[in-house]
Amino acid sequence: MKKAVYPGSFDPVTYGHMDIIYRAASMFDEVLVSVLDNKAKSPLFSVDERVKMLKLVTSDIPNVRVDSFSGLLIDYAKKMDVHTSIRGLRAVTDFEYELQIAQTNRLLSGGELDTILLITSLEYAYLSSSSVKEIASFGGDISKCVPPVVEAMIKEKYSNRS
Repeated sequence: MKKAVYPGSFDPVTYGHMDIIYRAASMFDEVLVSVLDNKAKSPLFSVDERVKMLKLVTSDIPNVRVDSFSGLLIDYAKKMDVHTSIRGLRAVTDFEYELQIAQTNRLLSGGELDTILLITSLEYAYLSSSSVKEIASFGGDISKCVPPVVEAMIKEKYSNRS
């Protein structure tokens, strides 16, 4: 069985993330979408909320599982018996960062973890979780950026902060 992991913060999950998830799901028998619990960041949504969000928006993709992890991706991938990591690229500016991570993961895993970089579809190249949060924080329209269930969760989160 060909398995891959798509790790990320997903705070929140966007249509750009969904583009990568759908495409990865067509390439692999199983895709593990894994929310990183990064203690260095202050996310809008908790890990549990992000996992719930991802489960809702990927429920129609039978070969996608959603999980979370903390620590190094290479340790998580080994535990899950996954040898391929999926990463999305929006622009050339993402490449250097992603290349460095891919090379580091390959080195630290003893060559056991390869990375596949998928170029985000052009209509989502502008999209980032950070920009979605900024637009939403000012009451802007994010309906073209995130699935409806995610939009509702974001609006609720910001209304609770006021």
